[in-house]
Formats: sequence, structure tokens, C-alpha cells
Amino acid sequence: MQTSQVLINNMFNHIQIDRVGLFEGFWNETLEKWVAEGYPTRTVVVNGEETTKPEDPWLYFDFDLQKTGGYFDTEPKLGFEALVDETDEWKVVKNGAGATLKWWKHKSGTPEHIDFSVNNRKIWEEEYRPHLLSLNPDRFNCKWWRGDNTLEDDLHDLKWARERNKWAFYGHVFVVEIMRNMLGDFNLYQSFLLDPEWIHDICHVYTHFFKQHFTYLFEKNGLPDGVWFFEDIAYKNGLFASPKTYSDLIIPYYQEMVSFFNDLGLPVIFHTDGNIDQGLPLIIDSGFVGLNPIEVKAGCDIFDYTDKYGDELVFIGGLDVRILETNDRDIIRKEIIHLIEGMKKRNARYVFGSDHTVTPNVDFDSYQFALDVYHQHKMF
Repeated sequence: MQTSQVLINNMFNHIQIDRVGLFEGFWNETLEKWVAEGYPTRTVVVNGEETTKPEDPWLYFDFDLQKTGGYFDTEPKLGFEALVDETDEWKVVKNGAGATLKWWKHKSGTPEHIDFSVNNRKIWEEEYRPHLLSLNPDRFNCKWWRGDNTLEDDLHDLKWARERNKWAFYGHVFVVEIMRNMLGDFNLYQSFLLDPEWIHDICHVYTHFFKQHFTYLFEKNGLPDGVWFFEDIAYKNGLFASPKTYSDLIIPYYQEMVSFFNDLGLPVIFHTDGNIDQGLPLIIDSGFVGLNPIEVKAGCDIFDYTDKYGDELVFIGGLDVRILETNDRDIIRKEIIHLIEGMKKRNARYVFGSDHTVTPNVDFDSYQFALDVYHQHKMF
């Protein structure tokens, strides 16, 4: 059987593969719930004291793809955080991108948008843009993106992946997510139409910024096998902006970054939630060669996508997570077999996983059973 690294490399290079791959993501609350159901824990030191946390699922489960770094701080004002308000349940914080957000303290979730300081080009140019024009290695020590991980921790993860023949990737968001977090959705999409030159300037600055910081990461830790960009360009009803708007304002910067990585021999995977029917040609035109998570809940049809774009894309995900949430073994078995055998029938380059991430509604036993079904049907 092909090793993980060989399998995924073969997928991206259109070389014969012998099985379906495996990868998954999880809510933090899912793993915490699973501990009571038998999921293992590990001992870590936090602020000088030992505590237990759920085992890292990317170490515990035998996934083919392994995250090994990236995720440097992209907020212009590095390390800035101002507490605006808080209770026992939530806190309101203004961050280094000028965004004031309300966060839950004890559970995951999208923050409530309160205010965005970067609401015009003048503020961007005078207060925020200058912070992004040069390399800053301290951006690899940011707790927001990286928790307590250091570059040395990333190097350890990369070596771990290499020793086990895993396909290692560096990950990050890019310009769409950065602008949404800095300008807010309303101002961002309004500016797409009213001030496109400002959008171009932000994208240009961040593209150069990303090249600088990825170059530094490559020099320090070495090259991974590929890169994964997390950029939500759609919601359940379709793209957030028209295909033409994306083509004019965003795709050139995707192409530039993908070319930068490709010149180093690195394929790039693209993640976006939502219904991406109209976005698939744009994703392919950008040079991305992998797609995740193919959200069934938003109307994505992985079989249809494979029939149309199977020569251009490796598909990662595509299992409706609501199937796992039933915790019904008969339903789980039926749907996983239908998905995997359907992709094999199409000779798809496919990595099995959910259509987003595994939620706390999924029992540990149910997920283990899902993996058992996968293993029974993964071979071509």
C-alpha cells in the first residue's frame, strides 16, 4: 500500500493511486466531549502547571495529511489587544486589525461583529498599511494564530510527519479572510464596487507580505509537501460576490501566490465553505489543485464536481457531517459506502472526510465506526 506522502503526491501529479486518502478536522468541543467517551488525553504544561488536554487528533488518527506550520500573525498592529468589555461568558476585544469583536469564552463560534476601524482608505494607508511592509519574525510567535506553538514546534511536527511518511502542509488564510476580518463584510463588499483600487492595494500589500513571511518560514524549517489556503468565498446560496468581481479583484493575487508556491514545487489546496458551483472555474483558473470541504449542506454535489472537474482537482471531504451526527451505524455505513464507491467508480483523486468539521453531535464510537467503514472500502 502506498505511503501517505506517495499517495497524495501521486494524486496531485496524476500518477496511479491504490486507495482513497483520509483527512479530517474537529471542533475543540468535540474532542473535549470525546474524552468522557474514551478518547485519550495528553499532559501539557500551561503557565508552569501541568494539565490534561485531548490528544491531538492529527497525531492520534492515521490521517494522510499532516499540518506542520504556517499561520503567522497577519494583523497589522502586531500583539495589539484592547479589552472593551467582558462577562463570565464572553469578552469584547479590539484587535490589531482594528476590529472590535465579541467572543465566547468557553466555546467555539464565529464572533459577533461590533465595529471596524479600517472603514476607509485613509485610515488603512496612515495607520495600518505601514506595519505590513517588512518582514517581522515575531509574527511567528503570535498566540492568536498559533497558540503556544513556536517555529521549533512546527519543525518538530514536520520531522514527525517526515518520519511517518505523511504528506505535510503549511496552512493559512489569505486576502479574502484577512479583509473580512479587518474591514467587516459590509464595508468589504461595498468597497469591491465603490473603491476597487483600495482593494487592489490591500491585496498587493498582503501578497508581498505573504511571500516575505513564507520565504522566512521555508528558510527556517524547510519546505513541506504543499500548502493549504482557507478562504471562504461563498455561503449556502452561492458566492459572496459575482464571478467577474472575484476575477477582477481577487483571482490575480491567488494566481500570484499559487505561482510562488508552484515555483518551489508545492501544490496548493483551497478551502471554502458554501455553494461553490460558480466558483469552481475561478478556483481552477487560480491554479489550485485541491478542493475542500465540498459542503453538502450548501448544495455542493461531489459526484457532479468530479464528473466535470476531476481532471483538474483533488477532492478532500464531501461527506455530509449530518450523517455522522445521526450516530446511526446503518445510516453511516450506507452513506460512506455510497460516497467512497461512487468516487472510486469515477477514478477520482479523493481524500475521504466530512464536508466541514466533526461537531460535538458526533459520538466518538460513531466516528471510529466511520473510520472502520472507510478502511473496509478505501482500496481501489
